[in-house]
Amino acid sequence: MIQSQFLEDYVIGASRETMGRTITETDIVLHAGQTGDFYPHHMDAEWCKTQDFKQRIAHGTLIFSVAVGMTAGAINPEAFSYGYDRLRFIKPVFIGDTIRVRVTIKEKREHKKPGFGVVSELLEVFNQHQETVLACEHLLLVRKKS
Repeated sequence: MIQSQFLEDYVIGASRETMGRTITETDIVLHAGQTGDFYPHHMDAEWCKTQDFKQRIAHGTLIFSVAVGMTAGAINPEAFSYGYDRLRFIKPVFIGDTIRVRVTIKEKREHKKPGFGVVSELLEVFNQHQETVLACEHLLLVRKKS
């Protein structure tokens, strides 16, 4: 859905949430193949039994990628992703965990590029136990109305 939203239209504190998505073994295997990250924490079930978590964990970069994709339902032709700050992998995500994402408008500020501002969105990923597993700030470069 294409919906224009200018810098002035963003409301600090406004939030939106996604539906859930269950992380599968296939997700982990495909991500390992795409990135080359075959560390045993993700791939070796027997070795993981000897470690603190006792089971394989999803790549943090997998959870980040999936979470960002889950929030990308609406297209704003007046905004561009400007990057991500303060990315943290807070808790592990295991095979069979279901994640959901909440995005909250945190801040708006001017940008040095005339006619644009920056919107900072807090992106929080939760597991099925309502525990935060990942957090970061998504920066949007957004056109101003004036």
